[in-house]
Amino acid sequence: MSEPPVYETALGASSLDKITLLGQDLAHDVMGKVGFGELAFWLATQRRPTPGETRVFEAVLAALADHGFTPTAIVTRLTYLSAPDSIQGALAAGLLGGGSRFLGVTEDCGRFLHEVLASAGDLPTDDAGWDTLALETVRTKREAREFVPGLGHHVHKQGDPRTPRLLEIAAEEGLVGPHLALFTAIGRVHPQVLGKTLPLNGAGVCGAALADLGLPLELLRGFALLARTAGLIGQLAEELRHPVGNDIFLAVDLNNRPVEPDPYTP
Repeated sequence: MSEPPVYETALGASSLDKITLLGQDLAHDVMGKVGFGELAFWLATQRRPTPGETRVFEAVLAALADHGFTPTAIVTRLTYLSAPDSIQGALAAGLLGGGSRFLGVTEDCGRFLHEVLASAGDLPTDDAGWDTLALETVRTKREAREFVPGLGHHVHKQGDPRTPRLLEIAAEEGLVGPHLALFTAIGRVHPQVLGKTLPLNGAGVCGAALADLGLPLELLRGFALLARTAGLIGQLAEELRHPVGNDIFLAVDLNNRPVEPDPYTP
């Protein structure tokens, strides 16, 4: 008779009287001693972050937790209105809306910066060098008629307040790496190419910061969704006390009007 398969994991495992997580005794070494942000970083990398890395990582989570009545927040409230028995459905609805326009920019920017750096060869050692690389990068995007991820914001047109603060925190912790260096250089030089000044948005700087922390690029959107989960729980908590979901629904339902069909033509 063959031996049963063995599935190895360094994450959670349970025995009759003990639970281990990342090689630690969950009850005695983790609970009450490790913050949730630190634990999330540790779970993703299987190495315990330094205090500075934890501070930058948790600043990113705070920056992405909630940004008002975005589509993700609205759909969460409306799903709860439709199915108040399904908190998980309301949360899932909001998280599923994390894409290229909302939340997904964090991943898009981190990947974009990483691709530029990977193809750049020797990296710059001063601001002038970073500006040269940034100019080339923005020009290439412009010639391809593509947007630069992390550049521009539909509300914070004069500057996203999250961006300078996160850069400040990363600098204080000595964690400004090549992704943040390139991103800030793009912020300095892009008007020369685009003919206008756009803000470096918070989602983009978060992606650059996460990439500089050495977190897997494939998981960057996951960290944005982790942060937004807390925000959506807040949206639901407020909806319980001060509901607006029904008003949003009725604003559309009572103000629609029938029109003639508009046939699709390929």
